Amino acid sequence: MAISDEDSTGTGTRPDTSLRRAVSGRMLLLFVIGDVLGAGIYTLVGEAAAEAGGALWIALAVALGLALLTAASYVELVTRFPRAGGAAVFAHRAFRSEPVSFLVGFCGLAAGVTSVSALAIAFGGDHLSALVDLPPVPVALAFLVAIGLLNARGITESMRANIVMTLVEATGLVLVVVLGAVVVGRGAADAARLGELPEGGTGGVALAVVAAAALAFYSFVGFETSANLAEETRDIRRSFPRALIGGLLVAGVLYILVGLVVTLTVPPDLLAGSSGPLLEVVRIADVGVPDWLFSLVALVAVTNTALLTGIFASRLAYGMATDGLLPSVLARVLPRRRTPWVAIVATLAVSMALASTGSLEQLAETVVLLLLVTFASTNLAVIVLRGRPAEADAPDHVRVPLVLPVLGLLSCVGLATQQDAGVWLRAGLLLALGVALFAATRLARGRGTRADRSSRL
Repeated sequence: MAISDEDSTGTGTRPDTSLRRAVSGRMLLLFVIGDVLGAGIYTLVGEAAAEAGGALWIALAVALGLALLTAASYVELVTRFPRAGGAAVFAHRAFRSEPVSFLVGFCGLAAGVTSVSALAIAFGGDHLSALVDLPPVPVALAFLVAIGLLNARGITESMRANIVMTLVEATGLVLVVVLGAVVVGRGAADAARLGELPEGGTGGVALAVVAAAALAFYSFVGFETSANLAEETRDIRRSFPRALIGGLLVAGVLYILVGLVVTLTVPPDLLAGSSGPLLEVVRIADVGVPDWLFSLVALVAVTNTALLTGIFASRLAYGMATDGLLPSVLARVLPRRRTPWVAIVATLAVSMALASTGSLEQLAETVVLLLLVTFASTNLAVIVLRGRPAEADAPDHVRVPLVLPVLGLLSCVGLATQQDAGVWLRAGLLLALGVALFAATRLARGRGTRADRSSRL
């Protein structure tokens, strides 16, 4: 797999990419914020509070720290190998094994298409029904088609849509913080809840925080998708570190503030039992903000996450195809739009199939485990590559302290042990499908090589 990183000018521009380099540093920052500020924070706060009680804000801070560990590894590897393909490219460079590279990349790809299907189901669920009564499955399929069309239209158009939707969902979270402050100002908040365990909680605050952090961590995933915009980002080695770490910190601080005001203002039993925990803050504040408005904001959050994850999945499929890990047809791009249209259609088709057959809970749990495998591989790749001489094609990449990828790897292993057997089984079946696809690709490639040899005889 031949990889050329940058030209001799040191500008960070790769002359061999077929994709349009149209993403600025600010656009990439908003991409990261928009992908992290996804549907999770609007739905998982209640479940995390059921685990941690009043220590919810601490659990969110711990989850942010865990996410930053793996993000540091992405900073080093993306600036060293600025290629679409993300973790698959890193695995190839580190482990020098095509099967391993494929499996790592396929884990990310499977997680991406599965996540998009889960988000489509979420879009057609409770929040939409609060606005209009429509059958969920047809809505989910129509939603996926719309996401695919926007993705194919162009990276610039997709990023502009992301900017608008990121501002909407971030405004919704800021509104929750402001309304929580209003309740605190009235003297209606209960500071004694901070640090309290939920009823029936055992094992102390530390264990409760760890359990909740394992759940809250899922609200931070999404930052890894930005690695697949490496070929479409200007001055990647300068833009990427600032965008990734800055975006995670912005999202993390906002999450922690939300956790604080939710804990202070909403009774624990009401919070733990709510499917719309942030909406409870709006209702308690009672300042005239209508319920439907928050349902609309939640739908925007779901749409934005689905769009960005769809971009990630299609670019990853494109990158793997250009490296010979997937059929070469997936590397075709639209002549004018310069978007990987075949990869977009293929990933969209898989997402539509999953949305028609799986439940939201099953799909979401599978996404988590697959991403943990990808994160573990990325952290391990940094460790392995540190034992080799620096490569001539990346002399000025960012180097993070080695302790960060080591801790990142350990955190991924620890979080993976929290998954039950059913999740492992579903993920294993998806990986088995990937193995079959990889074998078919290699077989077709071998036949093509033999045919070329025969024609030369």
